[in-house]
Amino acid sequence: MRMERSVVSVQSSEKQFTTEEAENTELEREAAPRAFARWLKFNAVGAVGMAVQLGSVAVLNRAMAGRYLLATALAIEITLLHNFVWHARYTWRDRRGSGEFFERLVRFHLSNGAVSIAGNLALMPLLVGVVGMPVVAANGIAVLGCSVLNFCLGDGWVFAERQRSAVSLQRSVTTVRS
Repeated sequence: MRMERSVVSVQSSEKQFTTEEAENTELEREAAPRAFARWLKFNAVGAVGMAVQLGSVAVLNRAMAGRYLLATALAIEITLLHNFVWHARYTWRDRRGSGEFFERLVRFHLSNGAVSIAGNLALMPLLVGVVGMPVVAANGIAVLGCSVLNFCLGDGWVFAERQRSAVSLQRSVTTVRS
């Protein structure tokens, strides 16, 4: 049984590319602006989420005087639910899959939730207890400190593309003749 690969070449500058290489190069060129646009969307949702968290921690801290860590944890959960819905519907809306809502919600809690809770609960005693910062200001700093890692986890795991479309898949498969 003899197998041949069909290769179509595309001339670009002085280098010759196969069709697949040319398509991958084009996709890479388009990826940076798309990633930056997604980062901006992530930060827009994050800014609203930060307002939700700071407002929640202020109200909960007032209601539970002296229990700022519990107020922080509850505010984080409220914010996680808020941010998840907006990221699913806005930031990563192009990566929706049927039946994946709850799976992604669990991954969001395991990643962004864990980072937010660990980061906030580690930084809050330091900023409030040691440095003497006001609770809401300290919480704002903690939120900002967790944002970059949360974006990477959201993009690479929570809302990662699970399968490529049929067209992309078809383009990436090398034609094999027997």
